[in-house]
Amino acid sequence: EIFVRRNIANMVVATDTNLRAALKFAVEYLKVDHIIVCGHYDCGGLKAASSKNDHTAPLENWLTNIRDVVRLHQEELEAIVIP
Repeated sequence: EIFVRRNIANMVVATDTNLRAALKFAVEYLKVDHIIVCGHYDCGGLKAASSKNDHTAPLENWLTNIRDVVRLHQEELEAIVIP
């Protein structure tokens, strides 16, 4: 069986109460053994966060998490070579 919980850009944010509740439910009640955080190519959430557009609340608030990672790790991200 698979228990799936998704959000925009499949982010795991520590302050996301919904995510924390879903994980607790999956692990403690459904006895899920393995947690997989999965992304994909051409992610619309990452594209939106990479743009200079203001997407307004609540989407803009959510995308701030990605924008912060990019800002803090810009050099590392630019060093990634995609064949």
